[in-house]
Amino acid sequence: MNAQKLSKRLQTVASFVPEKSVVADIGSDHAYLPCYLVLQGVIHRAIAGEVVKGPYESACNEVRKEQLQESIAVRFADGLQAIEKEDGVTAITIAGMGGPLIASILEKDAECLQGVERLILQPNIHAIAIREWAMANDWKIINEEILKEDEKIYEVLVLERGEESLNTVQLLLGPVLYKEKNAVFKEKWQHEINQWLLVLEALKQAEPTTAIAEKERELQQKIELVKEVLKD
Repeated sequence: MNAQKLSKRLQTVASFVPEKSVVADIGSDHAYLPCYLVLQGVIHRAIAGEVVKGPYESACNEVRKEQLQESIAVRFADGLQAIEKEDGVTAITIAGMGGPLIASILEKDAECLQGVERLILQPNIHAIAIREWAMANDWKIINEEILKEDEKIYEVLVLERGEESLNTVQLLLGPVLYKEKNAVFKEKWQHEINQWLLVLEALKQAEPTTAIAEKERELQQKIELVKEVLKD
């Protein structure tokens, strides 16, 4: 993977970036995504934010290598603090982190979202945390995609401003994904069921407590819920 050719995961993220938007890529790593978007002519300006010194330096090197210093500002900053008001950012991408971490980044510096029209988020795990954040903060999920690459399954969530109301099934599985129920979706959730069954078995061997009984009930409910969806 490089700035000319993205991984399937990042290519999917890139496909949801609106043309001519000003993008802030948070946790940009090598800055491949913003470099690719500028090189392809999708956007003209971007910010690559990194909070870790090594990846920050890698991003600086990549932007210099592609001679994009006039188009991409690389900033050493924590989360959304990489964004300055004068940037006029209209789209934010955050990829390759856990859902709870992505949600906490959005929550921590919410004032930096002013003027932002679209969020393209790719959680590695626990996408439910992003859906819960969206509901609580007036962001609506307008699209979702699930894909498999190198034996790993990823979800991409696209949010725009608007009221969101999701039920238990939609929160857990994704309002768009559970309707489409493609092969990767079915593979992911069958694997989750299998993992939950293993946990249930382990809990049955443990000394019974109120907390364990509650956990068993919670897992059983999830298993039944997902089985019902996969059966349809």
